[in-house]
Amino acid sequence: MTKTSHDSETKADGQQVLTACAFIHKKVNGIEKVFLPKRADTKKFLPGVFELPGGHIDFGEDMIDGLSREIQEEFDMKLNVGDPFFVFTYTNQIKGSHSIEVVYFASFESPDSKIKLDPEDHSEYGWYSEDELINATSKHKGLDDIEFVAIKKGFALLNGQSPKF
Repeated sequence: MTKTSHDSETKADGQQVLTACAFIHKKVNGIEKVFLPKRADTKKFLPGVFELPGGHIDFGEDMIDGLSREIQEEFDMKLNVGDPFFVFTYTNQIKGSHSIEVVYFASFESPDSKIKLDPEDHSEYGWYSEDELINATSKHKGLDDIEFVAIKKGFALLNGQSPKF
């Protein structure tokens, strides 16, 4: 499998970047959980941080195709992609870019026992319920981080609740 060359460290001074992430969820003992991999400690941008998986979309690439490609590259897993439900922006000081990130509901096609981590990308992963999200925080990313806000909205929507922000 060939990985694309664009990553969170490739210089893109002053450019706008489109990214797509997956709120990959499943029920475990009747409780909805989200898949959060932990970025490798060797990463320059947000090392050792749990995140929604995904990545950069190539020029001209369909958002869902790009998201599926990223998940295939990073975890060797096929993805069922649902609707987008959250959009946010951030700047990457390492890359020198401004990103627009779209978060989609998703699920793995295969059992998660088939997930393969590339140690250059991620060191571990976990499945977290909304009540367990505190265990996925770090000094770089707390529950007030915009990505955790997106995750909480995903849980609220899955549970048929109106998100409170």
